[in-house]
Amino acid sequence: MLVDHHCHLDFPEFAPELDQVVARAREAGVGTMVTISTRIRQFDKVLAVAERFNNVYCSVGTHPHNAHEELDIPLEKLIDLTRHPKVVAVGEAGLDYYYKHSTPDAQAEGFRRHIAAARETGLPLEIHTRDADDDTIAILEDEHAKGAFPAVLHCFTGGRELAMRALELGLYVSFSGVITFKKNDALREIARDVPLDRLLVETDAPFLAPDPFRGKRNEPSYVVRTAAALATVKGISNEELARATTDNFFRLYNKAKRLPTASCGPVAA
Repeated sequence: MLVDHHCHLDFPEFAPELDQVVARAREAGVGTMVTISTRIRQFDKVLAVAERFNNVYCSVGTHPHNAHEELDIPLEKLIDLTRHPKVVAVGEAGLDYYYKHSTPDAQAEGFRRHIAAARETGLPLEIHTRDADDDTIAILEDEHAKGAFPAVLHCFTGGRELAMRALELGLYVSFSGVITFKKNDALREIARDVPLDRLLVETDAPFLAPDPFRGKRNEPSYVVRTAAALATVKGISNEELARATTDNFFRLYNKAKRLPTASCGPVAA
C-alpha cells in the first residue's frame, strides 16, 4: 500500500465525485490520504472530508499565499484545533516567493507560528517552499536552535542545499508528480540522494499530475505513478519503495492509524 500525505480533497475540483476519487485511490493501492488545510478559517471543510472517510486524515494551518489573512489567529487556537483525532499534521505553511500573494514578512511570521505549533504538539509540519531556499534554510535553522520539531518539505522542487540542510535537521523530503517530468534530471538526482528512510511521496492533487497525465486534474490514485518513478530513481522495486515510504509516513505522522484494507472507505452511516 501507498500513502498520499498531501492532497486537497476539499477543493471544488473533487466535489462532484469525491467518493469515486477516494475509491479509485483505494483500488490503486493508496491506503491512506491526508487532505491539507490552506486556511484555518476554512478548516471545517477540510475536517468534513476527513470525517467522511475512514482512511482520510487532515492537517490544520495557513498556506503562505494566505498568511497575511490569518496572522490574527493566535498560536493557541491553532494548537487547540490539532487536538481533533483526525488532525495528524500542521500546515501547510512556509515561504512562497514565486507568486508573492503575501509579503515575505507575513509569510515568515506565519511559518514560525506553525513551527511552534509542530514543536508543541509533536505533529509534523507540512512545509511549502518555492523560490525561497535561502530564507527557508535560515528560518529552519534558527527555529531548530530553539528546539527540534517534526516536518517534511512537501512537493520538493528546491535546490540540493535546501534538501541536505533539512535532512541534517531531521526533516523528511517528499516528491510529487514533478519528479516524472522529463526535464527534471536535477530534481531526480536530489531524490536519489535522499535516504530511503526520510523519503515520502505525494500528489498535491488536484495540482501537478504526473506524466502521462500532466496538465490534467491530479488525484490521489496517481501517486502510484510518482512512486514508480521514485523507485526507478532509487534503483529499487516498486514494492520496496511503497513499503519504505508507508513506514516513513506512519513513523512521522504517528497520530495516524494503519487500517486494514477492508476498513478504507466512507464512514458507515
